[in-house]
Amino acid sequence: MPYSQQRRIPRYTFIATTELTDDASAVRLSGRVTEISRDGCYVDILNTLPVGTLLKMQIFRDSGTFMTKGKTIYVHERIGMGVAFIDPPPDQLKILDVWLAEFSATSL
Repeated sequence: MPYSQQRRIPRYTFIATTELTDDASAVRLSGRVTEISRDGCYVDILNTLPVGTLLKMQIFRDSGTFMTKGKTIYVHERIGMGVAFIDPPPDQLKILDVWLAEFSATSL
């Protein structure tokens, strides 16, 4: 079963910039978030990181910045990767929930 069909919650089209830092090597990468959910996101990025890489992640948008830890869960080489959010702090979840509420309101 494709990973997209295994998702428990909906993922929305979303455009924002992101900065990823590999926990192990401290390598910093910039990319573009193109889809987001409460559990994770898809990042368009040429230099993907291996599945299982633990990250520090910042997503920048006009209405704020969301910061969390993440983990690479799948990779499309030289195209992008799926990142699962790992235990976002409550104050950061509030930011994410505000963003996601915009999509819920427009889909009614």
